Amino acid sequence: MNYLSTRSDPTLYSLSEALARGIAPDGGLLVPKQFPTLGSDRFCDHSLTAAAKVFLKPFFSDDALAVHLDEIVDEALNFPVPLVPLKGEHDVSVLELFHGPTAAFKDVGARFLAACFKRLPAVDSRRLTILVATSGDTGGAVAAAFYGVPNIDVVVLYPKGLVSPRQEMQLTCWGKNVSTLAVRGTFDDCQRLVKEAFAQADAVPARRLSSANSINIGRLLPQACYYVQSSLETYARTGKPANYVVPSGNLGNVLAAVWARKVGLPIDRLQLAFNANRTVIDYLESGEWQPRASVATLASAMDVGNPSNMERLRHLFPEMAAMKDAIQAVSIDDETIKGRIVADLKHYEQIWCPHTATAAEVYEHLKPADKDHGPWILVATAHPAKFPEIVEPLIGASIPMPQSLADLIHRPRSVQDIDADVSELLTHLNR
Repeated sequence: MNYLSTRSDPTLYSLSEALARGIAPDGGLLVPKQFPTLGSDRFCDHSLTAAAKVFLKPFFSDDALAVHLDEIVDEALNFPVPLVPLKGEHDVSVLELFHGPTAAFKDVGARFLAACFKRLPAVDSRRLTILVATSGDTGGAVAAAFYGVPNIDVVVLYPKGLVSPRQEMQLTCWGKNVSTLAVRGTFDDCQRLVKEAFAQADAVPARRLSSANSINIGRLLPQACYYVQSSLETYARTGKPANYVVPSGNLGNVLAAVWARKVGLPIDRLQLAFNANRTVIDYLESGEWQPRASVATLASAMDVGNPSNMERLRHLFPEMAAMKDAIQAVSIDDETIKGRIVADLKHYEQIWCPHTATAAEVYEHLKPADKDHGPWILVATAHPAKFPEIVEPLIGASIPMPQSLADLIHRPRSVQDIDADVSELLTHLNR
C-alpha cells in the first residue's frame, strides 16, 4: 500500500514514511493511493481487535510495520468500546468511545500511533518530536500515549482559556518528555502553528518533526476500526447497514467512518453533528469553502473553524453532489445542548458530555422516516466527567469520575504561555 498527497506532489510513500512525516512536503495530507475491498464476509470474528487486524492488514501491506500489526493492535486497543442499546428506543445504540486512559475517543488513535512510532525503523539519529494541536481531548490522549516513550518528545499546543478545566488538567500534568504550550489564540491558531512549523522544519535542525493530530494518517486508520466492528455487529444482528450520528470538529472521526464505508463495510448514512461552528454546513449549502475563526462553545473539542480533514474529504469527493451524498450535517447551539443533556437524563437515564449531546439532539429531530431507516448509532466521544462545570449544574448531581481521570488530579502542572506566532514555537523547539 502506498500513500500520496492530497495536493500536487506525485511522490508515493510507504505507511512508515507517511506516519513519520505526518504531512506531505507540499503541505497536503497523506491518503491511501487506493482503497482495498473488504466485504463483511472477510470478518469471521467481530471483536474489536480481530476486526481491526483484518481491516488494517492491506493498509500495512509491504511495509516494515506489517510484521508488528497484531502486537500494535493488541497494545493500542486494550480497552472496551461497547455498543450499548439506548433505553426505550428501537434499534438505537450508543457507541461508547470513552473507556480509554483519558476518557475520550482520541485514545484509540493516539495509543495506536504511539505503538506504531515505537516500532518505526530508525531514519536518523535526531530526536523525534511529535507536535499536536488540541481543542481539548487530542492533546491529553497523545500525552498519555507517548508519556515516557524513549527517544520521543511531545509538544502539545492548546488555546489558552478555551478548554475545560479538567481537559486543561490532562494537558498540563505530564512533564518528562511532554511539554505543553498554552497559545494565546484559538484552536485554529494552534493547528496553523503546527503546519507552519512543518513548513519551516529546517529551522529546527536538531529535531525530526511529526504530528499526532488527525492530519497524521496513523490517527485515522485505527479510528476506522470501531466503525468496522460496530457496523459488523449491527449487521449481524439486524441484517441492515448501520447509520451513525457523529459529533464533528476537525472531521477526523467521520472521515474514518467514510473510509470504513468505502472499503465495503455495512455503513449507510453518516450524519454529522456540529456545534455553532458552521464552516462545513455552510460549505454543503453554498458550495464555497470559506474557513473562518472558530467560535467558543460548550462542546469545546469541536470548536474548529478550519477543519483540516475537509481536505481529505474534498480529495475523495471532488464533486459537490458526491460530497452531499456522502455526509449530511446539522448545527446545534449551546442552549440546545443544555436542553438535550437535561432531557435525556430524564428520558433515557443517560448523562451526555456536551459533544455527545449534539449527536443525541440530531437523532431526536430526525424525521420519522429517517428514524425508521435505522439501525442508528450515536457516537459518544467523551465521558461527561470531563466537563463537570457544564454538566453537573444541569443534572443537579455529581458525576462519578473514571479512575483514569482521578489519577491525574493531584499531579503537578507544567505549562508555558506563547503568542500565536510560529517564531515562539520554533524558539521552544530549539531549546
